[in-house]
Amino acid sequence: MSESRPPLPPFTYESAVKKVRAAEDGWNGGNPEKVSLAYTADSRWRNRSMIFQGREAIVAFLKRKWEHEHEYRLIKEIWAHSENRIAVRFAYEYRNASGSWFRAYGNENWEFDENGLMQVRHASINDIAIQESERLFHWDRSAPRPADHPGLTELGL
Repeated sequence: MSESRPPLPPFTYESAVKKVRAAEDGWNGGNPEKVSLAYTADSRWRNRSMIFQGREAIVAFLKRKWEHEHEYRLIKEIWAHSENRIAVRFAYEYRNASGSWFRAYGNENWEFDENGLMQVRHASINDIAIQESERLFHWDRSAPRPADHPGLTELGL
């Protein structure tokens, strides 16, 4: 039996939005092994200046990432889509081990296989230091972003 991760391509606007929200919820869950299951076994990634391939590399990357990015909270928003591709903009907030807060802004380009698994991910990301009082992402870290929490456009980001 092949793996499947609905919604499947070809994407409509509505199904692409669902795919984006599912990715946001998965990453906010903070479980590298679970997140990796949304990608093909040989998924190719470019994340900032790093290039790697495969689920094992994805798990290792996410473990390292979340060991350094505490209280991670992410919001993703669809930018564009086609039959099997989705472009996303996102922002996330985190603090480092020293207690300094950051907001990271980025864009991702995703390509999916016929089973709805992401086979290619390109991410460009920039971090800026913020004060704790400038944080905008406030929800219980153990749950997905509430449906009534503003998105990026509503927050003016």
